[in-house]
Amino acid sequence: MPLDLFSVGDPIADTKAPSDVPIGERWSERQFRGRLVNPANRRKLTVIVVGTGLAGGAAAATLGEAGYKVKSFWYQDSPRRAHSVAAQGGINAAKNYRNDGDSVHRLFYDTVKGGDFRARENNVHRLAEVSVNIIDQCVAQGVPFAREYGGLLDNRSFGGTQVSRTFYARGQTGQQLLYGAYQALERQIAAGSVEQNARTEMLDLIIVDGRARGIVARDLVSGEISTHFADAVVIASGGYSNVFYLSTNAKGSNTTAIWRAHKRGAYFANPCYTQIHPTCIPVKGDYQSKLTLMSESLRNDGRVWVPKERGDDRPANDIPEGERDYYLERLYPSFGNLVPRDIASRQAKNVCDEGRGVGPGGLGVYLDFAEAIERLGRPAVEAKYGNLFDMYAQITGEDPYVTPMRIFPAVHYTMGGLWVDYDLQSTIPGMFVIGEANFSDHGANRLGASALMQGLADGYFVLPSTISSYLADGPFEKVDESHPAAVEAMQSVQEEVQKLLSINGNRTPASFHRELGQLMWDYCGMERTDEGLRKAIDRIRELRREFWSDLKVGGDWHSFNQTLEHAGRVADFIELGELMCIDALHRNESCGGHFRAESQTPEGEALRDDENFAYVAAWEWTPEGQPPVLHKEDLEYEYVHLAQRSYK
Repeated sequence: MPLDLFSVGDPIADTKAPSDVPIGERWSERQFRGRLVNPANRRKLTVIVVGTGLAGGAAAATLGEAGYKVKSFWYQDSPRRAHSVAAQGGINAAKNYRNDGDSVHRLFYDTVKGGDFRARENNVHRLAEVSVNIIDQCVAQGVPFAREYGGLLDNRSFGGTQVSRTFYARGQTGQQLLYGAYQALERQIAAGSVEQNARTEMLDLIIVDGRARGIVARDLVSGEISTHFADAVVIASGGYSNVFYLSTNAKGSNTTAIWRAHKRGAYFANPCYTQIHPTCIPVKGDYQSKLTLMSESLRNDGRVWVPKERGDDRPANDIPEGERDYYLERLYPSFGNLVPRDIASRQAKNVCDEGRGVGPGGLGVYLDFAEAIERLGRPAVEAKYGNLFDMYAQITGEDPYVTPMRIFPAVHYTMGGLWVDYDLQSTIPGMFVIGEANFSDHGANRLGASALMQGLADGYFVLPSTISSYLADGPFEKVDESHPAAVEAMQSVQEEVQKLLSINGNRTPASFHRELGQLMWDYCGMERTDEGLRKAIDRIRELRREFWSDLKVGGDWHSFNQTLEHAGRVADFIELGELMCIDALHRNESCGGHFRAESQTPEGEALRDDENFAYVAAWEWTPEGQPPVLHKEDLEYEYVHLAQRSYK
């Protein structure tokens, strides 16, 4: 254990989930035991919601509909540009429309197993229960899910399951779901229950008497820094995959909101748990700014393969069937191409490491639709995946109907995030965290089509029920910009902004970000070692010192300045990157997508260490110069028994 890098503090536990009833009754029992706020009193209570993706947009709309005063903040020009819009493949729900054996319990089981037994049973079971309501909500909003010939909603399969439970709108599911939440949000804005604050970025959390009472935000157009107050704060700002620089996330996606809250006292759980998606367009060049996802749904009909022989650089269509290795079908006959993302990603890396990769640098594998086109006909494939094929053709200049797609793993989603209890409340009273910004539902590996499910579950159904227990004690004492806590937070933000502008060095924020991202990918990506992680930590600490002595930011903070925005976000990514490496180093086991070379089975599969690591790692921020403090939340499995994962 690298105790020189951290210290161990008191254990932490979630005490909000009722433990005296069976798991299938715990969510309804928690709702019943929770305190309510009567409709007349809701008008006296204000809630800040940071972020307008699926979780934040749904939460702001639902809280506004319930009668609370809501202040909504987002950094884009419109809520429709939240990164949720980019999700492609679908959203899970245990409806069992295909009559293929699905159920709430099976969705619960698949998600716990898929997360490699590092998720809470209580939270996952609630997610499975609520999933059935999400689809009805979205259909009522007019979301155009795909339908079968008879008019019933269609389903398809995703990795890690043997049933079809994924509802979809071609390859635009995230976009259509976000538009549904956006319309609900805009309705509340028009009704006056939600106050909109576009092009603003949260830069600090205001805590008064131990409670979250507001935020400091910067107007990204005018540069004005201001304070905003409420009875509770909800953070729904998404994940932090852009710590790797190259990821499938939007360029603006960042960690600043949750990281600044972490530095104010919110524990950060499982930061090293990041998801590598197996189905992305490979890197094209050294100065590429982001990566493009090709939906996992393509693995329903596309077959993954590489040449059997090393160094075989013939065009794909010139390689005979007998000289191809459909390695996922060979290694995992029960699940084939629909193994979970972590397994598909690691095996793609393995065959490329063997010298059998395809495309530039040998960093790619084929995703081939020739058999599906022959079996189903091109029109049927176009109807299912046409927009995804068009996207691939526009980016690569290749026709995937004629030549197999080339794909390679890329950073996609983060399972880590701020620690929350069953009510989705952080370790700071009054600050709730929803969607990808929290850690709670996916363990060490998110199954496909579960991100949209969690975002909408948290926003539409869970948070609006649980936040009332906290707000029942409100409204709290009025706070304004003259309060000492608000003054201190404002001064802290102003000082950091001015410091970033005053360094006047030689390197751009992008150059630091790119170097950090390469370090994270090389040493804290798909495969990790003790030696590599220690090397990364040492270099990240050097990079941090260089950042604060050699950064170059032009312009000023009184106007639109995207370089300044990026600089602040990179400063947070550097600190987060160090914690991610410390978390990965202390967890000396392989689980989910987090493969420690020192911990593997004789067959080369991930080897968990349940005796020593069956816990959530919740990290406490400490003043600079002191190591972070690790608080452990023990994970107990009553309904899905611990077992070595097998998809063979």
